[in-house]
Amino acid sequence: MASIDPHPPATTGLSAAEAARRLSRDGPNALPQRDRRRWPQLLIGVLREPMLVLLIAASAIYLIVGELRDAMMLAASVLMVVALTLYQEWRSERALQALRELASPSAVVRRDGALQRVPATSLVVGDVVRVAEGDRVPADARLLESSDLHVDESLLTGESAPVAHSVDGEVSDAAIHAGTLVVRGQANAEVTATGGRTEIGRIGASIATLRDQPTPLQREIRRLVAWFAAISFAVCLAVVALYVSLRGGWLDALLAGITLAMATIPEEFPVVLTVFLALGAWRMARHRVLVRRPPAIEALGAVTVLCTDKTGTLTENRMTLARLVVADRAIAMGNEALDAGAQALLHSAALASDADGHDPMDRAIHAQATARLAARVSGICLKRYPVTPSLPVYAIAWRMPDRDGALLACKGAPESVAALCALPPEELRDVLAAAASMAAEGLRVLAVAEARIGAGDATTVRPPETLQGTPFAWHGLLGLADPLRDEVPAAVAEARSAGVRVVMLTGDHIETARAIAAAAGISDRPDVALGSEIERLHDDALHDLLARTDVFARVRPEHKLRLVQALQRNGEVVAMTGDGVNDAPALAAAHVGVAMGKRGTDVARESAAIVLLDDDFVSVVRAIRMGRTIYANIRRAARYIIAVHVPITGLALLPLLLGTPLVLLPLHVVFLEMIIDPASSIVLEREPPAPDLMRRPPRLATARLIDLRTFAASLVHGLVVLGVVAAVYLVTIAAGRVHAEAAALAFASLVCGNLGLVMLHRARPLPGRLLHARNAAFRIVAAAALAAIAAIALLPAPAHWFGFVPVTATWLAAAAALPLAGLALLKVFSRKSPDAVERVDAHS
Repeated sequence: MASIDPHPPATTGLSAAEAARRLSRDGPNALPQRDRRRWPQLLIGVLREPMLVLLIAASAIYLIVGELRDAMMLAASVLMVVALTLYQEWRSERALQALRELASPSAVVRRDGALQRVPATSLVVGDVVRVAEGDRVPADARLLESSDLHVDESLLTGESAPVAHSVDGEVSDAAIHAGTLVVRGQANAEVTATGGRTEIGRIGASIATLRDQPTPLQREIRRLVAWFAAISFAVCLAVVALYVSLRGGWLDALLAGITLAMATIPEEFPVVLTVFLALGAWRMARHRVLVRRPPAIEALGAVTVLCTDKTGTLTENRMTLARLVVADRAIAMGNEALDAGAQALLHSAALASDADGHDPMDRAIHAQATARLAARVSGICLKRYPVTPSLPVYAIAWRMPDRDGALLACKGAPESVAALCALPPEELRDVLAAAASMAAEGLRVLAVAEARIGAGDATTVRPPETLQGTPFAWHGLLGLADPLRDEVPAAVAEARSAGVRVVMLTGDHIETARAIAAAAGISDRPDVALGSEIERLHDDALHDLLARTDVFARVRPEHKLRLVQALQRNGEVVAMTGDGVNDAPALAAAHVGVAMGKRGTDVARESAAIVLLDDDFVSVVRAIRMGRTIYANIRRAARYIIAVHVPITGLALLPLLLGTPLVLLPLHVVFLEMIIDPASSIVLEREPPAPDLMRRPPRLATARLIDLRTFAASLVHGLVVLGVVAAVYLVTIAAGRVHAEAAALAFASLVCGNLGLVMLHRARPLPGRLLHARNAAFRIVAAAALAAIAAIALLPAPAHWFGFVPVTATWLAAAAALPLAGLALLKVFSRKSPDAVERVDAHS
C-alpha cells in the first residue's frame, strides 16, 4: 500500500475539543460588522417615510378639530403601518444576514490530525491551516512549511508586488497576515492571532463592510418615485387651494390634501425593490446559488450566452481511475492484479499527486494506489512545481528514504509531458493517438513521467528550479472517468429553449471536449476550436470563429477573457463560470461572473457576482430561471402599484369635482395600504414563474422596468377600476341613498377592485386557473380583505368607525362584483395580456 505524507509530524494541529475551548475563550475569528441594521436603525428608517409623516399630520389635525376618535384610530393605524413595514424590513435584513453568513470565507485546517474545511470564523490560535494559490489568508499565522509562497499584501501595505515568504528567512518572512491573498505556491501555517487581534483588525481600515452602490433598477425606481412625489406635491397644493376657494375651511382642506398625497405617493416602490431583491437572493441561496452582488439578479434575465467549463460543472467531479496505458497495452482498472509496468505507472502518478489535496484527480489516483499497490512508500516533499499556462504539468520532488538522490514525479497534458521526455517522433505519434482515442470516449487523459535527480546522500540534493531540461522518463497514460451529471442534458436544453447559447470552455483534450459536449447536447455544430487558435486570430476572425463554434478545448484563462470580451463586442450579455486565480479577470469582465463554491479559489469567488455552492451547471440554469422570475415579479408589482393608485387618487378627487362630501379620508387610505403593501411585497414576490418563462427570449439589457407602453397599460387598468367605482358611487347617490351609504359601497368596490388588480397582474392571469395557482399568500390577503370590508360595510360599529352606515348584502355583493367583472371584460377584449405586454416591451 502506498502512503505518501508530504507533511512532517509537527503539523498535526489541534484536537476538535481544544479548538472548541479556545473558540469559547477568544471568540470568533471575525472583524466587527458595522453595516448590519438593528431594530433602532430600522425603526428610524420607517419613521422617515412620507406616509408616516402624513398620517401623523392628519392625526394632529383631527386632535385640533376635536375629533378624538378619528385621531386615536389614525394613531392605531400608524402603529399598524409601522409594524408591517418593520416586519418587511426585518425579513429583508434577515435574508441579507443569511447571505452574509453563507458568503463568509472558509479555511482548510488540520484538526485531530486530518485536513478539513471549516468556516474561517471558527479558527483559533494554534490551529494549523493550509493555504494555497488563490486563497485569502484567514488569520495571522506563522509558517511551518512553505513551497514557493508569494502573497499579495497590498490590502495592508499598499505594495502591489507579491511578497515571497518562507520558513528559512527572517522572522517577518515567516509571518503571513489575515486578508492577504496567496498568488503563488502553498504553505502550512500556525495561527497566531484571530479577529480583531490580527494586523488588519488593529489597523481597522477595512473593518466596515461597504454597502453596494445602487443598481440600475434601484436608480430607475428612485427616479420614478421622485417624479410621482413631485406630481403629488403639486396636485396636493392645488387641491388645498381649490378646497379653500370653493368651500373654505383650512383644516378640512389640509385633510383633503393629505388624503390625496397619501393616495398618490407610491412609497411601495422602494419597499418592493428591497424585499424582492433581498428575498430573491435568499431564495436563490436556498437553491445553492449565492448572489454576492444585487445587479447580478437584474442581469440574469438578460443573459444571452452562458460560458461554462466542463469538470465539476457539467460533470460530477467524481473522478475514477478507469484505465492505464503502459507502452502499447491498455489496462482496465478491474479487480485483477497489476503487472510491474502498471504498478510503476500508478506509483509515479501517486508521487505526482497531493495525498491530502482537494483535487478529484489526485484523490482518485491515491485511492487506486492505496488499494492496488502492495509496497508502502514514505517520503519527504522537497518542492512542488505548480501548473503554469506555458507548462500544464504538476510535479513534486521527493526525498525517498530507501533510495539515493531525489525523485521528481510529474503528471499533466500528454503533449507537454511528452515534450519533457523528448520522445522520438514515432513514439510521440503513438502516444498522442492513444490519448486521442481515450479522450474520444470522454476520459480525462493525463501522462506520467519520472526523473532521478543526483546520487548519493539525498539530504544534499537540491531540486531543479524548473522542469525543463530535467531527464524525465516516460511511464504511460492515465484515463480518468468523470461522468456527465444526469441533469445536465435537460438543463442545457432548457437554457437553449430560453434563447441562451451555451459555450463550453475546457482545458481538456479536444476529443474529450467533443464527446462531453455531444453527450450534454451543447451544440448542433460539430466544430471544436483550440485555445491556440484564439491566440492567433485577430478580432474579426475571432468573431467569425465564435459564430460557428460552441466548444473550445485546451483553453487557458487568458483565452476565456478574450472570448468574453469578443462576445460582449458582439452585443451579447455573457455569464461565465470559473474557479481559478487566473479566471478572475474574465469573471470580473463578464456581465455575470459565476464562481465555483467548492473547488473555486477565494479570488475567483470574490471576483464573481454569483457563487455556486454545489459547482453544478444545473444551478446556473436555475439561477437564470430564478433571476427571470424575480425581475418579472418586480415588473408585475410595479405595474400593479401604478394601476392601484389611479382609482384611489380618482376617488379622492371625485367629490371635490362633484361638490359632494369627501369619500376617502386618511383612515381609508391606510386601510387600502394594508392591502397594497402585502399584495405588492408579499403576494407578488411569491408568485411562481409563468409556465413559458424559459421559452421566452432573454430580456433586452436596455429594457426599462416601466416604459411608456407599460405605464399606459397600467393606467388603463386603473382607470377601468376607477370608472366602475365612480359608477357605483354615482348610481347609489342617484338611487336616493345617503352619502355615507354611497361612500361605503364605493369603498367596498375600491377594495375589491384592488384585489382584482392583484389577480390581473399575477403570473397566471386566466380566471379559470387563477385561484388554483400556488400562492397561499394571495389567498390569505384576499380572505382577510374581503372579511374586513364585509364587516365594515355590514356591521354598525365598524361602519361607524370609518364614517359609513351599514348597507344591504345585495348592494354590497353588486358593488364588489362590478370591478371584478370590469377587469374580466378588459381581459377578454384586450388583445394582449399583462404577460404579453411584458414580452413585447422587454424585447421590442
